[in-house]
Amino acid sequence: MGATGALSLSEHWSSAADPELAVTTRGDVAPADVTRAMRAIGRVLRRHHLDVPARVRITAPGPLGADDRDRPNVVQANVRLPHTPARVQVTGPRGFAVTFAVERLDRQLTRLAARRGRDWPDPARPPLAEVTPTRPIVRRKRCTLLIGTPAEATAVMDAMDYDAHLFTDSDTGEDAVVCWTQPVGVTLTRQRTTGRLVDQPGEDDQDALDPVPLHVRSEPAPVLTESEAVELLCRRGLALLFFTDVRTRRGRLLYRRYDGDLTIVLPA
Repeated sequence: MGATGALSLSEHWSSAADPELAVTTRGDVAPADVTRAMRAIGRVLRRHHLDVPARVRITAPGPLGADDRDRPNVVQANVRLPHTPARVQVTGPRGFAVTFAVERLDRQLTRLAARRGRDWPDPARPPLAEVTPTRPIVRRKRCTLLIGTPAEATAVMDAMDYDAHLFTDSDTGEDAVVCWTQPVGVTLTRQRTTGRLVDQPGEDDQDALDPVPLHVRSEPAPVLTESEAVELLCRRGLALLFFTDVRTRRGRLLYRRYDGDLTIVLPA
């Protein structure tokens, strides 16, 4: 594996030493970051005795120049564990973001093996909350939603390193969101049902992590159009917003990206 100069557009990388590990770059990513990602993440997987597929994506915001040294890269690593997928995503300065991602992945794999929940507040994940002018939705993610309990949704959110997770609550049949909030831990918001939590992981639930404090919101999700949701999120300086779409009556999750633009998650 080797390259000179900077990588542009989208490139895919793999090596004979770790055939199950692949790196995709977007934007002008330094070749040294690609080499660092493949070597360091390969070492982490071997240290955890994992011979499983892993995919890494490194995204750079723009051309590498003297004025861009402090502009952050975004690094995401997905690992297919034997019983569940796992993921980490971090942002950091060029040359350091890969190191941050490797360290976070190592901690994530250790936690999941020990059945420990995520520490909160998370100093490595400050909330992306600020009042801004209206920002565009640049990505629409259509997902087949988990139908399960809040505890199961929280476990997925934890393993996938999400700050929020859209799912269908198996107890009420409503779309709902669990999300990390300060200072309570995890907050559950349903479309209509409020202030009631039926699900609690039992002692024999082998898939449950250590109990995480769970707060149930006393207000239902607002019913909004997509444009109203965007305006509300930006005007109030929210990091994310769960709402019921006025047309489809399904739940949708709108959230800020690292670059300040917006992504919306919709039921497939």
